[in-house]
Amino acid sequence: MKPTFETVVEQYGATVLRVCRAVLGLHDADDAWSETFLAAMRGYPELPASANVEAWLVTIARRKAVDIHRAARRNPIPAEELPEAPTELGLPGRVDDPVWEHVGRLPDRQRSAITLRYLGGMSYAEIAAVVGGSADAARRASADGLKKLRRTYPGAAAKGAQ
Repeated sequence: MKPTFETVVEQYGATVLRVCRAVLGLHDADDAWSETFLAAMRGYPELPASANVEAWLVTIARRKAVDIHRAARRNPIPAEELPEAPTELGLPGRVDDPVWEHVGRLPDRQRSAITLRYLGGMSYAEIAAVVGGSADAARRASADGLKKLRRTYPGAAAKGAQ
């Protein structure tokens, strides 16, 4: 038997918010969270009882976050003077911990694999279903992203070092 939608929101709300924050940052994450659960509420009655609800919600959240990110990029930010160099505004991957700023600089597949694995708690097979490709490719993207983070994030320990 499927749980009520309210129970689903209580159980997975925090995970969905973490995924939204990882993709968008703190400012737009709440909007993506709301959009995710509005869309999920419409589709929940047709969702099979055997479905992985968490993976389903994380997929919706990722898509809503990407939609918000794309919309924001289309809307210019008014400024009296143009900056001489590009700013880091709109860089995905910002949450409270500064490591997510570095995650936000990774290539899309690596960033998605790390976000879905470590914030969404998804298996590599589930990640592959969300981003496309195989479970092995998702595992490789995650490993490559972690390797790059170890090289670029200040104070990160090398693999196996304590």
